[in-house]
Amino acid sequence: MAKLYFNYSTMNAGKSTLLLQASHNYRERGMATYLITAQMDTRAGEGVIASRIGIAEPADTFGPDEDLHARIAARLAAGPVDCVFLDEAQFLSRAQVWQLARAVDDLGVPVMAYGLRVDFRGELFPGSAALLALADEMREVRTICHCGKKATMVVRKGPDGAVLRDGAQVQIGGNETYLSLCRRHWREAVGDRAPG
Repeated sequence: MAKLYFNYSTMNAGKSTLLLQASHNYRERGMATYLITAQMDTRAGEGVIASRIGIAEPADTFGPDEDLHARIAARLAAGPVDCVFLDEAQFLSRAQVWQLARAVDDLGVPVMAYGLRVDFRGELFPGSAALLALADEMREVRTICHCGKKATMVVRKGPDGAVLRDGAQVQIGGNETYLSLCRRHWREAVGDRAPG
């Protein structure tokens, strides 16, 4: 039975690496996969899912108003798909998460979504909030803070390296922009806890 999966974490936990590996495993067994990523994330080029460890695959892209149920239905009409893999799921709208759920329920295709849970302010992304509510299964992809504890938060750094407390929820960037931390060290970084 098809399911909607949400694989979530903070920055630099290896979500894209896991997505690409899972897709490879399907294809190695003669199964077809369909890869989709956010149109706005062009760090590796438009329509590319890339990992920091150097692996990448081409993918279709979705924009903020894209009907993902219709997109998946059209891809299924062109040939069989055994699993849909979607990267940067935090950029989905609530309506798009429902479209993915309908694709799972009505078209019978599993969808594995990978994305961030919270932004640099400690707030859920709309797509992540909807996936947390609607996904059949959720899996946390873990990374660690510099102290060795599990990182669950992320800070955004300005051009001077200083931690930012305000700004737009979405800013595309990598290691030069974001740092994953445990909650305690995130609180210290944003000034929510006295040192010591």
